[in-house]
Amino acid sequence: MTEPVAAIILAAGKGTRMKSDLHKVLHPIAGRPMLLHLIAAVDTLAPARTVVVTGAASAQVEAAVAPLGVATALQAEQLGTGHAVQQAQNALAGFDGDVLILYGDVPLVSPETMRAMLDRLQSDDAPATVVLGFRPADPGAYGRVIADRDGRIVKMVEFKDASPEERAETLCNSGLMAVRARDLFALLARVGNENAAGEYYLPDIVMLAAADGRASAVIETDAHEVAGVNSRAELAAVEHAWQQRRRAAAMADGATLIAPETVWFAYDTAIGRDVTIEPNVVFGRGVSVAGKAVIHAFSHLEGATVGEGASVGPYARLRPGAVLGKGARAGNFVEMKQAVLGAGAKANHLTYLGDAEVGAGANIGAGTITCNYDGFFKYRTKIGDGAFIGSNSALVAPVAIGAGAIVGAGSVVTRDVEAEALAVARGEQQQKSGWAGRFRERMKARKAAK
Repeated sequence: MTEPVAAIILAAGKGTRMKSDLHKVLHPIAGRPMLLHLIAAVDTLAPARTVVVTGAASAQVEAAVAPLGVATALQAEQLGTGHAVQQAQNALAGFDGDVLILYGDVPLVSPETMRAMLDRLQSDDAPATVVLGFRPADPGAYGRVIADRDGRIVKMVEFKDASPEERAETLCNSGLMAVRARDLFALLARVGNENAAGEYYLPDIVMLAAADGRASAVIETDAHEVAGVNSRAELAAVEHAWQQRRRAAAMADGATLIAPETVWFAYDTAIGRDVTIEPNVVFGRGVSVAGKAVIHAFSHLEGATVGEGASVGPYARLRPGAVLGKGARAGNFVEMKQAVLGAGAKANHLTYLGDAEVGAGANIGAGTITCNYDGFFKYRTKIGDGAFIGSNSALVAPVAIGAGAIVGAGSVVTRDVEAEALAVARGEQQQKSGWAGRFRERMKARKAAK
């Protein structure tokens, strides 16, 4: 029978190397705070409880996780990882199951790896703890894991306290662990701080269990999965690694990326089959692109829905609430917000559509804008099926253009236009023969006289 699962996520240190007023674990990767990446992964395991241990800037972290129903526990003094985990004891009172110990600044641990740790904990040899290890290109100052061929841990040691022979080991401790709740806090109560930093180290529970005759086990994962973020440079590196994997996944699922390294996805971007994405496209949060659509170069999309076979850009900006119907086209330097472009409708050039509904097959001429804001309130524009809006028109909302109507170029439309009508709203053109020539002669004479 599968044991119930709880997660303790350590997020007490603010991260001074980030040099930021924002807590380290709230800096985004692919448009989502790194802590919320981790919580989302944990949620796939259907945990009975999740506890985030806070410390510096605790109010920021608490505000971020409160909408998710995640509990928090305060570590008022940062006295080491063992001490941090102890702060979650009250929040886990009465819980009898397996506990995952994770780090808020190690955001990309997969649910599969978490499940592998729990499965190893429940294996026949019943290890006291399970440690997640990895082999980085540069082991640096990571704590080392000394294990036998079967993955049973002989010794774990912090780099500061390791001998030269132990520092030569390449298997490093990620800090992530799985422990039975009934063992965890009993072992932590025995951890001391007689070490170079004077801190209470979580890994010490491994050797305490060993002293009781209970072995622990290590399983390994790729280094990229346990990459931590302590600086802006490391944040960028983790973002880069995330994007590389997401681009590969998009192409494996049937999308064409002309220059993959220039496309940036958000954590929730949904891309259909046979979509083509040209270079230098950025997806913000909340974008869905249906099959056979084309996203041309240098376009930015956020909170937008792109229908099947639609075309976006180049140099288009789709803001939240933008919807393109099947086969619709939003072309170069077109911006949309809270606007629907119906099936087959097109706005090919230099257009702003805000708070608008454009019917199927309508044509929006270059330079058209929907004037949706009066400085205080927003208003909607409705353009009927098959309507034609001439270039450089301003549609002053609230206003409705009927199906099949034509608005003459350069018009400022302030009243509704009935279906199939022609609306022209501009000053009458006048012509004064010879005026231009006489004007130039006068100006030349005036300039010569100076």
